Amino acid sequence: MKIAVNPGRIYRFDLFTGAGYEVVEGQVKTEDDMIELMHDVDGAQVGVMPLTSRRVLEACPKLKVVSRFGVGVDSIDLQAATELGILVCNVPGSNTSEVADHAIALLLNMTRALYDSIRTTKQGAWADDPKLTGQYYGRVRRIAGHTVGIIGFGNIGRAFANRVRGFGPAEIVAYDPYVQQLNADVYGVRMVELDELLSQSDYITIHTSATEETRHLINAETLKRMKSTAILVNTARGPIVDGNALAYALQNGELEAAALDVTEVEPVPSNSRLLSLDNCIVTPHTAGFSPTFLADCAIRQAENIIFPLSGRAPHGLANPEVIKTIAVMRATNPGRWQDVADFSTALRL
Repeated sequence: MKIAVNPGRIYRFDLFTGAGYEVVEGQVKTEDDMIELMHDVDGAQVGVMPLTSRRVLEACPKLKVVSRFGVGVDSIDLQAATELGILVCNVPGSNTSEVADHAIALLLNMTRALYDSIRTTKQGAWADDPKLTGQYYGRVRRIAGHTVGIIGFGNIGRAFANRVRGFGPAEIVAYDPYVQQLNADVYGVRMVELDELLSQSDYITIHTSATEETRHLINAETLKRMKSTAILVNTARGPIVDGNALAYALQNGELEAAALDVTEVEPVPSNSRLLSLDNCIVTPHTAGFSPTFLADCAIRQAENIIFPLSGRAPHGLANPEVIKTIAVMRATNPGRWQDVADFSTALRL
């Protein structure tokens, strides 16, 4: 069997060759590049860009599994992959600690005005210097006694809840239509509707996936429902927040501050209004990274291809409905799954 790899991060070619697979490499910048590299492979490691579109998937008749680095799969056409009988694999939980830590760091930066105090100290200011007035003392706040709202209560949202609880908030609430209160009880979190979270929270952090349902979940209307003193943190996906609406809210006093690791357009344009605002900080989509994450995720990304091609379950499957498609294919016309061991009953859903 043949595996396609687009070099760029840390890739474990040795795991593929050790399992007896042929590896083909190539830098891909367009969908045409992807098709040229992947047209006759059985598995492929794919990245964020270019998109793994229906056009790409349909042009690869032997392709059985695509594997994304990390958790997100928003760059892959899941519906097309499911219809074609192609597994879309990710590595859930691979950088949960890193993202939760980064979200806490961003929140602390804003509540303690760390960026401003560090900058003014380098300029020669000290505690009693007028330069700090309004830039530090006017912004510094405590988390204790305030309400923290978490949008998206999956692995990262729960890890954030565990961390922020130590700062003594009055209450932690969460919104996630797919999570029951019973699952939140162990974390000391109260599940609420989105409107209640927005109107009651002093600090709001986003940890939901990017889907059609969550696109611009935070927009001009929902921003108006927040307290004007609220602070928003987003370490999930940029399109969840309408960047223009956020900039307007920050400029016009509708929202006190925001800290982002992701933006609608990445890299964030140098002329973005968000970069010019004193009450907004942006980090370059690095929340999920650490040497430990890179090493572990590289192994699991490779195993997500090796395992199903050898009859074992992958670490994560983003389109579980594909199992039904493959079962029908095996019973009628196996196509791309001809002569591949049946793994269906082994998959952990």
